[in-house]
Amino acid sequence: MRALFSFPDPVNETSARLVAAGVVAQAVAFLVLREGWLLIPLAYGFAARVATGPTLSPLGQFVTRVATPVVERRFDVSSRQVPGPPKRFAQLIGLVFSAGAALAWSAGVEWLAVALLVGLVAAASLEALAAICLGCIAYAAIWGCDDCDDISERLQQAMIRARAEVEVEPGAPAPAGSDAPAAAVVTATR
Repeated sequence: MRALFSFPDPVNETSARLVAAGVVAQAVAFLVLREGWLLIPLAYGFAARVATGPTLSPLGQFVTRVATPVVERRFDVSSRQVPGPPKRFAQLIGLVFSAGAALAWSAGVEWLAVALLVGLVAAASLEALAAICLGCIAYAAIWGCDDCDDISERLQQAMIRARAEVEVEPGAPAPAGSDAPAAAVVTATR
């Protein structure tokens, strides 16, 4: 029974990002269709992931068994392992937002349900698209996390990779408003 109510540590970041994309899809479906029943599987999924990780979550099972292997193979991406407790805390925050939206919708406070889901979509989109986990950042700020990434370091590494993909074009004029000398103008090689 204890194994059932456990959360993986570490967590595959590709899986976490794909689950976040699924959450975005579910929440956007509600925001577009305004059907209250859509909040039930959304809130259940968060509750299941908080309690058992992907074990009792249909979205979690699909992502870990099907989507992650396909994405990693198709895009030749290797799994990056991240600490589990911050991801579990992020799922708990998602549960609060989705259950709060379901309760607000049931009570007829539609604007609150919509506001909670817009916030959920924003946070889940950051995770899905940029691997920025707001729940993880909050976890690290509250309890500390020696294994957690510093977001500024990750953004700096992305900038370094982007700059490495450019080449110098000798003798080209500097762009208007640029302090760069003419010989240091760069153009993307993509």
